[in-house]
Amino acid sequence: MTTLLTVDNLRVRYPTRTGVIEAVRGVSFTLGRERLGIVGESGSGKSQTGRAIMGLTPPHALVSADTLNFSGIDLLSISAKQRRSLRGKRIAMVLQDPKYSLDPVMTIGKQITETLRTHETISKGEARDRALAMLEAVQIRDPGRVYDLHPHEVSGGMGQRVMIAMMLIAGPELLIADEPTSALDVTVQLDVLKIMDKLVSERGMGLIFVSHDLRLVSSFCDRVLVMYAGKVVEELKASELTNAQHPYTRGLLNCMPVIGESRHPLPVLDRKPEWAA
Repeated sequence: MTTLLTVDNLRVRYPTRTGVIEAVRGVSFTLGRERLGIVGESGSGKSQTGRAIMGLTPPHALVSADTLNFSGIDLLSISAKQRRSLRGKRIAMVLQDPKYSLDPVMTIGKQITETLRTHETISKGEARDRALAMLEAVQIRDPGRVYDLHPHEVSGGMGQRVMIAMMLIAGPELLIADEPTSALDVTVQLDVLKIMDKLVSERGMGLIFVSHDLRLVSSFCDRVLVMYAGKVVEELKASELTNAQHPYTRGLLNCMPVIGESRHPLPVLDRKPEWAA
């Protein structure tokens, strides 16, 4: 399997008046043309890992790594201009909530074509045709109507599909999806996952799927990284998630409700200081 991304000893730190906050502490993994899930509770460093790969951490953040290599490109040594040329074209990121990611004063069509025309020299007419085809690919009915709408005029599920269309329009090789279904109804979640699964399979992309939902990740991804306090505490095949050995992963699994079983109150995760060591 071809390796798209190599991450070795990635660290993200934030200096504050009271000391340095280590958001990501020594994360290492490789990614091929597969679906890699990163799970953990809020604050475990999942999103910060994705943003560091994209180069979207705030200016005051201190990002370091022994290796942060995408398809032969050292992401830590390239210029800001080179980073911008990669974002959207070869690496894309779907953020958690479309209402905070889409520009409220621009039409959906204009936002999608802007992404495309930033990276390719094409006419407005061709950009529109490709945007409409992409909206149709993410299963939006009547893409011509949606093309001319503003973000506040579409539902949350449709807004997330628009975000996926915008991120895939330029044909990236790597997609980072940061909890793309957390704000959606269960039925809409399944639709969005099917769309992502189909597009990733057809395009041969690599996918990093960030989530807090272990059950969702176990059924959707190929491999899983479990993060706690900025570190990877366990890595295993998604199909073997129920056989996890680390007590943190076992604790997360035990906290999930089980249909047909009385579990009141639900177990509380008993954290150990050595997990964060």
